[in-house]
Amino acid sequence: MRVLHVLDHSLPLHSGYAFRTKAIMRTQMADGLDVRGITGPRHTAEGPAEETCEGLHFHRSAGSAGGPPLLSEWREVAAHADAIVRLAEDWRPDVLHAHSPALCGLAAIRAGNKLGIPVVYEIRAFWEDAAVGNGTGTQGSAKYRLTRALENFVVKRVDAVFTICEGLRGDLIGRGFPPQKIGISPNAVDLAQFGEPAARDEALARKLGLAEGPVIGFIGSFYPYEGLDDLIAALPLLRERHGHAKLLLVGGGPEDGALRAQAAASPASDAIIFTGRVPHQEVANYYALTDVLAFPRKKSRLTDLVTPLKPLEAMAQGRIVAASDVGGHRELIDHDQTGVLFPADDPAGMARALADMLDHEDVWPIMRERAQAFIASERDWQINSRRYHAVYHRLLGKPLDRSPNSAAWMAPDGAVHARNGGSA
Repeated sequence: MRVLHVLDHSLPLHSGYAFRTKAIMRTQMADGLDVRGITGPRHTAEGPAEETCEGLHFHRSAGSAGGPPLLSEWREVAAHADAIVRLAEDWRPDVLHAHSPALCGLAAIRAGNKLGIPVVYEIRAFWEDAAVGNGTGTQGSAKYRLTRALENFVVKRVDAVFTICEGLRGDLIGRGFPPQKIGISPNAVDLAQFGEPAARDEALARKLGLAEGPVIGFIGSFYPYEGLDDLIAALPLLRERHGHAKLLLVGGGPEDGALRAQAAASPASDAIIFTGRVPHQEVANYYALTDVLAFPRKKSRLTDLVTPLKPLEAMAQGRIVAASDVGGHRELIDHDQTGVLFPADDPAGMARALADMLDHEDVWPIMRERAQAFIASERDWQINSRRYHAVYHRLLGKPLDRSPNSAAWMAPDGAVHARNGGSA
């Protein structure tokens, strides 16, 4: 079976989006599928029109969209769809698997209609909410409403939908889409990279000034919704009970400058270490330097609906995880069993929770064991890959009606049903 992934961007660019795509494609290839990706005009990395990155085959849509709003996006969709059709004339995919944003879904629908092949659409986040979380959009604005309407348009017209978590799936059901159409392929871990915890690198620890004292860590992107300002504010309070505690911040992003300024003004400034971004293949070395990974996401529509990836990597690496009690974290962490949840937007509450964890290291071994068992049984990419395969095969095994009111969809148990509710 040949599957063409329709993407916003990909490797060699590094992002959570690109790494999830890499995990999906690699696992599908290991399972015997013939897999390629095609990126849209927003892929900005320099390179040829066709290239292999880390063993994965990608095609690039030529040109760049331009013009006033709406016209620019329409040109982008058209260019991406035309590139898919041109590639399909030679490579002949069996399934188009588009990934959010909705512009990729629109391009896949347009191409799928021309080619007569099924389209699967995967939502990793609602991009209107992500824009609000990143500080580049406003909830309820005209752009916010239009982006939401485009998402609804795509979900209605594709043959099957995946989301990465229950929060996103429940929101779509609340909009009136049938539950049977929407499956879940949750964030997962590449156990080949993160399944074996890295050994502590003492030279790296000395270089960073982490030779002694408990280390609270964060590894990820520095966006406003991540709540790293609250984590920095919590450190002096934590040090009232654990005077040698340090904070290790690994990564970068839009909030980098503001966070460094806040840290410099903190009474605990000498205990806050920024590493900047590190190569993805070296991330495990930084996990090994931490005692507790803290994920202090602020409460918002985005963080309540979307599950992050980094807590799963931390669990796989045998790290103790503490996170704010937003919806996305509650899907991943069983409080006091696989990790600890603390109040969101509350530096004092966070400090108390972290101090309590450091006071009770005796429970850490069983907590690690439970967390790693959860990853192995439910959040391994090998498991996720088979969720897709069942849908692909069922869509290819029945006649396709491309009209908005009769396309096939996938039930959570892998069954395919007609849109009128009858069993196929």
